[in-house]
Amino acid sequence: MDKPISGMMIYYYIVCKRKLWYFYNQIQMEGDNENVKIGKVLDENVYKREEKHINIDDVINIDYIKSKCMLHEVKKSKKIEEAGIIQVKYYLYYLKHKGVEGIKGKVDYPLLKQSIDIELTDKDEKYIESSLIDLKEIVNASLPPLLEKRKICKSCAYFELCYI
Repeated sequence: MDKPISGMMIYYYIVCKRKLWYFYNQIQMEGDNENVKIGKVLDENVYKREEKHINIDDVINIDYIKSKCMLHEVKKSKKIEEAGIIQVKYYLYYLKHKGVEGIKGKVDYPLLKQSIDIELTDKDEKYIESSLIDLKEIVNASLPPLLEKRKICKSCAYFELCYI
């Protein structure tokens, strides 16, 4: 594995390991997907006053930072809530290992007018470290993982690739 592990890769690791493999191996299907388009419109139209897309080391891309100690990730729905939470925890983990202490996170759902506060625990760090090992094995495999049929598949940008 020669690419750094991005927040999106961690997100896909939770959502679908097959999607992760495709994404890592540069098989991109998001361009024409309606859900991706909605997400882009949401990104362009919410939190306009905030400085957005804070890229750190070309590894993590934080949606915005409201104050020095609070980073935010914006999601359109809670359908895959766990993945968004783990993505933010990965950002906190990454920053901690870069020497940034005392930072917290938040997952914002502007369409629902809700948010979730996120902190990184020792248990989270252990989970992330074991997930990174598993993630590397997945992306370095010669073939994608076997298809796991899930409810979210119907709205996935990779649906046709997996099912047709």
